Amino acid sequence: MNTPDTTADTRAPVIDVEYEQPACPTQHAWARVPVEPGPKQRAELKERIRRLLKERNAVMVSHYYVHPDLQDLAVETGGIVSDSLEMARFGRDHAAQTLVVSGVRFMGETAKILSPEKTVLMPDLDANCSLDLGCPIDGFSAFCDAHPDRTVVVYANTSAAVKARSDWLVTSSCALDIVRALKDKGHKILWAPDKHLGGYIQRETGADMVMWTGSCIVHDEFKAFELQALKKQHPLAKVLVHPESPADVVALADAVGSTSAILKAARELDAPEFIVATDNGMMHMLRQQNPGKVFIEAPTAGNSATCKSCAHCPWMAMNGLAGVAQVLEHGLNEIHVEPALIPRARQPIDRMLTFTAAQRGGQDAGTLVPNIGAA
Repeated sequence: MNTPDTTADTRAPVIDVEYEQPACPTQHAWARVPVEPGPKQRAELKERIRRLLKERNAVMVSHYYVHPDLQDLAVETGGIVSDSLEMARFGRDHAAQTLVVSGVRFMGETAKILSPEKTVLMPDLDANCSLDLGCPIDGFSAFCDAHPDRTVVVYANTSAAVKARSDWLVTSSCALDIVRALKDKGHKILWAPDKHLGGYIQRETGADMVMWTGSCIVHDEFKAFELQALKKQHPLAKVLVHPESPADVVALADAVGSTSAILKAARELDAPEFIVATDNGMMHMLRQQNPGKVFIEAPTAGNSATCKSCAHCPWMAMNGLAGVAQVLEHGLNEIHVEPALIPRARQPIDRMLTFTAAQRGGQDAGTLVPNIGAA
């Protein structure tokens, strides 16, 4: 453990997270975890945030992986707790002129791209993502240039610059459908950045894909050997796995999918227990929605582990009540995206949203591919 960071009075020590990904700029990752407030301070912070949201014409948008306080307060104040796809839609469509995004930086950037006229604030601008940091624009552009015949499909966990270099954006909830539609129209895919999600999509769709080799520091650490041992201890449990996990972990799943798909499976599958292989921030919503069921974290440790992530993203953990209150009070930590980049970065996001809206409306979204395919 490093010495405490004394420059911020509401912050705990800096935590180093190290793992085996030698070619990646996040080989030595770090994060600041906010001090957990006591009951009195928690109540005061929540009341202060409620008041400031009204005064600033602001709304909270929180990801499933952030602290339960931020999830609960978002719902209580008319905001949302969701996956990255719904976060994007909600921020675009809500009347509030200020969005407080509790998550990681690419989520704030996406909100700004879709709502350039709005103010987008984040509790901590250093809250990042290993997938985003591990896919720098210069290297990614060179990768694209080496495969000019391929349609570029990138995961939401990427920078605005990488999005601007792509043809399509996807989230884990719509990636299979979009890649399958592209494949059916004869597209060959260049995929980035998550190798595990890309491999899962390739196995499920049979698409011709070349892949960037990034991974999520949380999901990459789930262990199949230890998961098998845990399954033996809980023979009635169903296994729910996010597809950013390694293939041998995915192979043990009863249900594979995005955060929203995991929530749906937990509601619908008839089982008393569930072993969950995704960020443990999900446990709060899973337990809220299923009070009669037991949820167990899938193992990340063991002899084959390269880090002890404890199944929680260190950057998601940087979001806290004090940070939300401070940015609302003082207008701190505003997200900026280069204006010239926004139209090009928005194009693949709008394609995704148009595709998923067509699906929700009962249309054959695959017919949209020739019209809004690769630029």
